[in-house]
Parts: sequence; structure tokens; C-alpha cells
Amino acid sequence: MSEEKKGFFSRLKEGLTKTRNNIVHGIDSVFNGFSNIDEDFYEELEEILIMGDIGVQATEAILERLREQVKENHIKEPADCKAFLIQNIKDQMQVQETAYAFEEEQSIVLVIGVNGVGKTTTVGKLAGKLKGQGRRVLIAAADTFRAAAGEQLSEWANRAGVDMIGGSEGSDPASVIFDAVNAARARNIDVLLCDTAGRLHNKKNLMEELKKINRIIDREFPDAHRENLVVLDATTGQNALQQAKEFGEVADLTGIILTKMDGTAKGGIAVAIQSQLQIPVKYIGVGETIEDLQKFDAEQFVDALFDKT
Repeated sequence: MSEEKKGFFSRLKEGLTKTRNNIVHGIDSVFNGFSNIDEDFYEELEEILIMGDIGVQATEAILERLREQVKENHIKEPADCKAFLIQNIKDQMQVQETAYAFEEEQSIVLVIGVNGVGKTTTVGKLAGKLKGQGRRVLIAAADTFRAAAGEQLSEWANRAGVDMIGGSEGSDPASVIFDAVNAARARNIDVLLCDTAGRLHNKKNLMEELKKINRIIDREFPDAHRENLVVLDATTGQNALQQAKEFGEVADLTGIILTKMDGTAKGGIAVAIQSQLQIPVKYIGVGETIEDLQKFDAEQFVDALFDKT
């Protein structure tokens, strides 16, 4: 494991402490507390996984597979099926290799999500990461409704060493996107990252705005690879899943960025979202710095959760 990966793994492990206390200690008590595998054993496991925000659908799939494996392998001791349970959780979360194609191609990435989830910060961190990979990056500050959004993003753009195109407060977000898309084409930018306004309470307006933005991009830069990434706050648990569903109604979501994993006992939501919506979690954030936003790796995540080094 590279130094950077190792550093992130230890931060991830630390960041998942609350989730681990919530889920893994409960799972361990079931494996240690039962002397044989019966319905009570499965029911107890089910309860712990659902309470740990892994979600009903993912939990059912994980346990159904476990029942099959117990039969196939003639397992009698609860402790002997723990490794299967861990692998089944990983299997619910695999991301395809193509998930990060936008990093290699000329891309336009819309970053959406409600206010307060860390969207603007995430755009800044992503810009820094991509710039670090040698990509030419441009930021569009299309959240023109929140007074501080432009300033905040401008700070991140400076820190990342990338240019930003913004509009004045209250200006039309679509016109900012129009300017940014044309600048991206003219300057031969690799990745255009667009911060958008985070309003869900008035879904009709949001829908119209996103449609307008999409029309502009389609017209002005039809060849660009497109990504719609929704940023979700992991501390909100099942509410994050609901938000992802609602944004999925207004935009064709291609991925999820989960922030604030370090502050929550609800980290199991990563499993629920991926399993239920079939939308890959592409990045997770476990802290404030650029290094704390990393590509999501199911193996690494579950190993960190179960405290495996």
C-alpha cells in the first residue's frame, strides 16, 4: 500500500470509529453470543445491520447470501461464517472500473446536493486532486444564490491553483455555465467542475434550472464526457438516501460523494446507497484537507470498518 493510501486508510479507520462502535461491536456480540446458527441468530444480525444504516434492501441481500453459504459449506459455528458476512458486505458495494473515466477524458462535472453537505468544499478538493494528477481544471461557480458560495469557492480555486468563472450574486446560474463551458472549450480544459445551487425544497425550480443547464452543455459542448455527482452528508443517514433519490428524479446521477464520514455512526449508509440505488459511491471524505477526499474503495472501506489492517 502506498504511503498516501496507507495514510488515508488509517484516517478512514479512525473516521469510521463511531460507525464501527455502532455496527461491528453489535455483530461481534452476535457471533460470540450464539452457540449455533438459527433464526434468532439471523434476526439479531438483521437488526444490527439495519440499525447501522446499511438499509433493509442491502441487509436482506447480504443475509440471503449468508444463509446460502452456511448451507453450501455446512457451517455450524457462528464464528465460521463471519468472513462470509464481511465479503457479502463488500460485494454489495463494488464500483466498476469505468467509474472514474471522467478523470481521463474531457469532462463536464455537475456537482449537486442540498446546502450544508459540503458541496462547495468538495468541488474545491476535487479541483485540487485533479490538478495534482496533471489535469487542466476550471471551476464554474454556478451557485449564485448563496452569498458566500462564490467567495468560498474562490478561496479553494486559489488553493488548488485553478481558474474560476463566476457570476454576481443572484445572477442566472445557466449564464455562468454558458460562460464556463465556452471558456473550457476555448482553453482546452480537461475537466470543468460546476458548483450548483443546493435547493430541494422547491424541486420544480431546481428541475427547470438543471434542465436549462443540461441544454446549454449539450448545445455548447456536445462531445464532453458528462458526470452528475451528488454530494451527501453521511451524518444524516437514511435522509441522505432520500436526498439521493430525489436528486435522481431531477438529474441522471452518475455517482455519489459522501462527506463527513468521520463524524458519524451512520457510515453504513454507504452500503445502503450503493445497493439500493445502484449508483456508485465514487468519493468519500473523512476530514477537512484535500487528502481527506479519496476515491471510494469497497475493500478498503469494509476492512477499515472491521478494523482489519
